[in-house]
Amino acid sequence: MSYIAPFISLLNEMSPYLLLGFFIAGLLKVYVPKEKYIKHIARPNFRSILWATLAGIPLPLCSCGVIPTGVAMYKEGASKGAAVSFFVAVPQINVNTVAVTYSLLGLPFAFIRLFATFITGIISGALTNKFDKTPAGDNHACCGGSSESPVKNRFMQALYYGFVEMIRDIGKWLAVGILIAGLLAVFLPENIFSTYLNNPLLNILIVLIVTVPAYTCSTGSVPMAAVLLMKGLTPGAAFVFLMAGPVTSIATMTVVGKTLGKRTLLIYLACIITGAITFGLTIDYLLPAQWFDIGKVGDDLACLTDDGFSWFKTACSVALVGLIGNAFIMKRR
Repeated sequence: MSYIAPFISLLNEMSPYLLLGFFIAGLLKVYVPKEKYIKHIARPNFRSILWATLAGIPLPLCSCGVIPTGVAMYKEGASKGAAVSFFVAVPQINVNTVAVTYSLLGLPFAFIRLFATFITGIISGALTNKFDKTPAGDNHACCGGSSESPVKNRFMQALYYGFVEMIRDIGKWLAVGILIAGLLAVFLPENIFSTYLNNPLLNILIVLIVTVPAYTCSTGSVPMAAVLLMKGLTPGAAFVFLMAGPVTSIATMTVVGKTLGKRTLLIYLACIITGAITFGLTIDYLLPAQWFDIGKVGDDLACLTDDGFSWFKTACSVALVGLIGNAFIMKRR
């Protein structure tokens, strides 16, 4: 039971917020279509950057799913700066990711992640518009967009998008994130980071080196960050993992470089890395440590007691697993 408990606890902590996020995502997708705001992001100015950054809230796409959407927006007339802001902000500023971050890491982490992503998205878009006015290369996407909904009723379309299409897009990576987090909780020695790597800046640099080239789902990364915090990783380094991982994978960097140009890619990476390090050091050195104490979640992950059992959370977990299984079967077909 000690090996199974971390997996169950992680799933129980996340599932109610995930289901709520998927539901809200479906409503926003259907009732706030992107055609209503695409016209606001065509000009290379601050207003277009702001709109593209805020667009992440009603478009809760996964870290890879954002690529075809961002490329499509650029093809439809969005400015380079707006496209870059969209790539930076969408995986992290959406309702689903913020809800899960709050559920496992608490309000301070969720708020700072939202604030840091918003600021970084604005700055990266502004710098792109200022320093890169060259024509872009060939458009390219790494993965497909959403298919047309088979249902006609708008509310049912919202449910289909939230609980079928979105889970089909990110369900695998969400499951992988929970699996890795559970394995880390079971097998990674206690306080390994605070004992052997107790320098906050060293923690941040190690996380950056490992995280930047790898693909990390914006939602699936949250349980991994929670477990790494329990094992002694500094809150600032955990924040770097959350901020840089979902937007700096090889796939994303390849698409940004080929679609928007190499100069834009350099600006994109520089802004993300600089923003992640700046906010990570701010968390470790300037903000109260008690803001980032996840002791309650840590206790839940360490052991699953009868007192902590919740029928509601268990039902949400069963529903989520069923939806992920359904999405997997649909993909195989």
